Amino acid sequence: MSNPADTPERRSFYNKIDPDHLTPLWSVLSDLVTKEPGSGCVPYLWHYPIVREYLLEAGELISAKEAERRVLILENPGLRGQSRITSSLYAGLQLVKPGEVAPAHRHTQSALRFVIEGSGAHTAVGGEKTRMEAGDFVITPSWEWHDHGNESDQPMIWLDGLDIPMVQFFDASFAEMLEQDEQPLTRPEGDSMARYGEGLLPVDYTQGTPTSPVFNYPYERTREALEALRQQQQWDICHGLKMRYINPVSGDYAMPTIGTFMQLLPVGFTTESYRSTDATVFVIVEGQGKSVIGDTECEWKPHDIFVVPSWFPVSHIALSDAVLFSYSDRPVQKKLGLWRESRG
Repeated sequence: MSNPADTPERRSFYNKIDPDHLTPLWSVLSDLVTKEPGSGCVPYLWHYPIVREYLLEAGELISAKEAERRVLILENPGLRGQSRITSSLYAGLQLVKPGEVAPAHRHTQSALRFVIEGSGAHTAVGGEKTRMEAGDFVITPSWEWHDHGNESDQPMIWLDGLDIPMVQFFDASFAEMLEQDEQPLTRPEGDSMARYGEGLLPVDYTQGTPTSPVFNYPYERTREALEALRQQQQWDICHGLKMRYINPVSGDYAMPTIGTFMQLLPVGFTTESYRSTDATVFVIVEGQGKSVIGDTECEWKPHDIFVVPSWFPVSHIALSDAVLFSYSDRPVQKKLGLWRESRG
């Protein structure tokens, strides 16, 4: 599509209707309905050691309680000032130091925590506490009380991924603070996994929300599953071995607005070019390698984070056995019938 040519008469008409807040569609149609996806989102890689130093420095400047959440936002270079890593998603690295508590609050935004570094800290969600270990994927559903604490002697750092831009788009943001820093616990640790994560459900259970009732997916279990499946040597040419986290009740994505994935790439494996409409954030859990995103080459090591914009071709090269966690807005796009992919 292309816009019709401008003429003095048309320009005069546009100026005439402008005070009444009118715009001719034909003058902007090609920008609204594009041949292929286009956004300001660009490929970029954050090297973890660099960001980690900044995060520890921030830990000396402000407490977790004063900040409410001591986080450094990963802003896409093409979307600066918008607190976005992609057009629809947010990412930030959070630090909780030994002895600190990030106070309890709740909000309509859904959140994931992917643990980067540390052991033994906890998050409490909806009255249940869970311990956090490196590689764990933890969910905070929309409008659930949640707080974080660190009883260990080492800093805990995790990636926060939220659907903040989506909620902003719908003008549907609400938030509340709890009167005390930590919420009352009403269930023992491990309760949600025992009820919903062992291939069993309470006999009278009815699903209340589209979010998984299991809110901690331990990396130990995920890694064991990848290693067991590896024995089949059934490598996808574009993904290696890639699995998605699910809601065990429905079989749908674990979160209604954010799709989460874990994949294994064996040493020496090079994926064929792949592109999809869901811009995707990747976190390196293990290994090293590089990814070619359009014309951009990103060399990565453990804990590095990079983003692949919508419809950019990407291929991964594993220089050692590599495990990658990723998340995107794929569940929303699929439910709206918008998601597309192109392989090879």
